[in-house]
Amino acid sequence: MTGLGGGLPHPLSPAGIARTARIGVGRVAYEVRTYFRQLDQVLFTFLFPVLMLGIFASVFETMTFPDGRGGTTEIAAAEYYLPAMLASGILLSGVQNLGVDVAVARTNGTLKRLAGTPMPPVAFLIGKIGQAVVTGLAQAIVLLAVGVLVFGVALPTSAGSWATFGWVFALGTVTSALLGVALSRVPRSGRSATAVIIPIVLVVQFASGIFIQFSLLPEWMQQAAQALPVAWMALGMRAALLPESYAMLEVGESWNLAGVGIALGVWLVVGLIAVRLTFRWIRRS
Repeated sequence: MTGLGGGLPHPLSPAGIARTARIGVGRVAYEVRTYFRQLDQVLFTFLFPVLMLGIFASVFETMTFPDGRGGTTEIAAAEYYLPAMLASGILLSGVQNLGVDVAVARTNGTLKRLAGTPMPPVAFLIGKIGQAVVTGLAQAIVLLAVGVLVFGVALPTSAGSWATFGWVFALGTVTSALLGVALSRVPRSGRSATAVIIPIVLVVQFASGIFIQFSLLPEWMQQAAQALPVAWMALGMRAALLPESYAMLEVGESWNLAGVGIALGVWLVVGLIAVRLTFRWIRRS
């Protein structure tokens, strides 16, 4: 096919796709290095779920739920909140981190400079998604280690449970990353990005039962949470890490993994469309 821009291959040709993928992979390494060099950002977004797990596990110790047979059952707070904090970490690594990062990059001229290079926008997006995956995975490993070593949480041993963890993590992280890049268009400037995005992320977590037992939320809020991706991420993580018998504590007394997959898949498509419609190297006035 005819080259573009001084011999560059067409973006949709095999050579163009390979070039975009190669640049994107290199961009992942750059984004991850840049992230871990910003210690204030690492402390807030990377360690925040770890600190919250420690607080909830220490304050509540145990949590009581109805067992569906007229009695109650007790769950260690660390056991219940570990899946919730894993979902929170996915949200922070994707929506919050990337929402703020891209908004700042658009304001300080970074995106404008990249617009003058041969980097395709898709390669930049691959780099940001890769950053969310790598940092989210590192955060998940730290959370699981703290849960086991500090609070004595028993992790599942079946391959099926870890397969569930894997696809919920992967689908949730990519979805959150896309939504974060799309959300970066909301702040008017990089200076206002944290003030705009962090409250949105906190409200979404409260409404989704991340910090509060989902069953204690008002019924209307539980219904509204069904429209939020983080509620489904938390449900998927509970399905992966908690014993099968605990499914009776959920809405419908089921893990509803099919619903988790459908909901996150829908939000993934929404994120792709939103990024396609809103992402620009330079913000239009």
